[in-house]
Amino acid sequence: MSEPLSPAAQAVKDAIGEADAFWDEEVAAAVLRAASCRTEDLVGDSSHPKFAAGVLAAADFLERIATELEASNA
Repeated sequence: MSEPLSPAAQAVKDAIGEADAFWDEEVAAAVLRAASCRTEDLVGDSSHPKFAAGVLAAADFLERIATELEASNA
């Protein structure tokens, strides 16, 4: 039995259920990974160190949600 999803991953999974049949956990994970990569591009937009830390934390959060969704689909 797999572990319960985090609230963030569950919210994405719930949104998938309300979306077009094309969407599934694998597609959502790919979209989140792409968003994570683009989020990291924002690091140079501010010289404030807390901004960079926040951007990298957000990118990591998206990656973790994607990993959870992929695992729940396995």
